[in-house]
Amino acid sequence: MTVSYADDLALALELADLADAISLSRFRAVDLDVQTKPDRTPVTEADLAVERAIRERLAAARPDDGIIGEEFGTEGSTSRQWIIDPIDGTANFLRGVPVWGTLIALAVDGVPVVGVVSAPAMGRRWWASAGEGAWTRELPDETGARPEPRRLAVSAVSGLADASLSFQSLAQWRDAGYLDRLLALSERVWRDRAYGDLWSYMLLAEGVIDIVGEFDVKIYDLAALIPIVEEAGGRFTSITGEAGPQHGSSLATNGALHELVLDALR
Repeated sequence: MTVSYADDLALALELADLADAISLSRFRAVDLDVQTKPDRTPVTEADLAVERAIRERLAAARPDDGIIGEEFGTEGSTSRQWIIDPIDGTANFLRGVPVWGTLIALAVDGVPVVGVVSAPAMGRRWWASAGEGAWTRELPDETGARPEPRRLAVSAVSGLADASLSFQSLAQWRDAGYLDRLLALSERVWRDRAYGDLWSYMLLAEGVIDIVGEFDVKIYDLAALIPIVEEAGGRFTSITGEAGPQHGSSLATNGALHELVLDALR
């Protein structure tokens, strides 16, 4: 029997609207409050406000569901969990770079089945739910007009020599002990860039690039991305091939290239 997550997706999109209103109002604010967390990563007042607002709405709309959030941790059920990164790309946010957004996922029994990525400073949103495809559209303009969504599909590139790779950060690969393998892979692909954070994965789902790899990532960095990549026809694992968002690394491809990249990185 096919399970529909239409109501959950509708709620996730509502949560994204709520998040966008908060985060965009503080983007490039001269009085933005920025603090340093114990792991030495930055957190802004907007990160905290977005996650609080999402948690409050979920408490009212889905009181029996659990939540995993970057800023306020884990609570509640483990069978149905909402996984939230209030602002993915906080470093970009606080520097005024528009490549950042809110990531919202629903995981059922540990498997992400709904994903929403909203990047209001870029004017874009992407979403997917299990079995219903992956979609994107521009956010409403100042007139309130909502452009029609379009369905996403990964590329058909089947050889590394024709592939475009986003590696996110050289420092991540160096610290993980994989820098030599990344450099070797970069010699085999057509093009390599570090587009960064959520944007790399959305470019992959749109068929614009073909491979994304990353280290030092948490479940809330990845859970919302997985349904979008997979529903667009791609494949998503860790760098060593494990499924799921909890392994500390990620490898997303158009599917056709996945085994080739895994072999190259072993």
